[in-house]
Amino acid sequence: THEYESQTLAKAFSELTGIKLKHDIIQEGDVVEKLQTQMQSGKNVYDGWINDSDLIGTHFRYGQTIVLSDYMTGEGKDVTDPMLDVNDFIGKSFTTGPDGKLYQLPDQQFANLYWFRYDWFTNPDYKAKFKAKYGYELGVPVNWSAYEDIAEFFTNDIKEINGVKVYGHMDYGKKDPSLGWRFTDAWLSMAGNGDKGIPNGLPVDEWGIRMEGCRPVGSSVERGGDTNGPAAVYSITKYLEWLKKYAPPQAQGMTFSEAGPVPAQGNIAQQMFWYTAFTADMVKPGIAVMNADGTPKWRMA
Repeated sequence: THEYESQTLAKAFSELTGIKLKHDIIQEGDVVEKLQTQMQSGKNVYDGWINDSDLIGTHFRYGQTIVLSDYMTGEGKDVTDPMLDVNDFIGKSFTTGPDGKLYQLPDQQFANLYWFRYDWFTNPDYKAKFKAKYGYELGVPVNWSAYEDIAEFFTNDIKEINGVKVYGHMDYGKKDPSLGWRFTDAWLSMAGNGDKGIPNGLPVDEWGIRMEGCRPVGSSVERGGDTNGPAAVYSITKYLEWLKKYAPPQAQGMTFSEAGPVPAQGNIAQQMFWYTAFTADMVKPGIAVMNADGTPKWRMA
């Protein structure tokens, strides 16, 4: 998506407006660093940014970001598409500040889903063996313990399929910016971290940080947060355990981008934390997870 914006949309914008636009694609960690430098120095590095909606609180507090909802009805009304309906954008609540104003326009997003080998899960032999061992049907897990059962089953009971070593889980563990949001987006809250609320838990958000107004005031249990609470500890414990016991050994040295396409190689049974951004890697003709007729051997849930 970023490449399409940089190579196609930016070019079209320049042709239509006469404004020469240069759209750079840089790593996520660099985006945060350069954006922070710009806000703290007051000197432009870029005129516009595509950054995570997680920064909505920062933009609201710093007051250096153009408030889009005000701009589109005020100073920028003449250059705003009259047919634009911001309610058409998914995730608008995540880019709206505490004041009810829109600071960021949702640009792209991808769902965090469960991915699994449908052909293996429907294999009569595997189904019978799983039922005999665990007492319930092999299928999409409804809780973390069922996921662990499936990971154990394919890694240590099935072991090999067509002479190839298979694994019941896939993940990544290399020190990298992507390892940070591996937990915040949204492993901790998947285990029950934080309070209920939309778009974020209140007063403790899904990162385990307690908020007062729009300001973080504590993340540890001792300070009213939940980052080291029972759910967070459980989720990190399981992350480490599953990575070591059920994922390929090389997964521990991979980043998000490196690990994402691995299930397409055909030896992964399931992945609990899988982003739809990697769908394209899973549907290439001729790869191990595609049937000869062009249909996938896998499913999302």
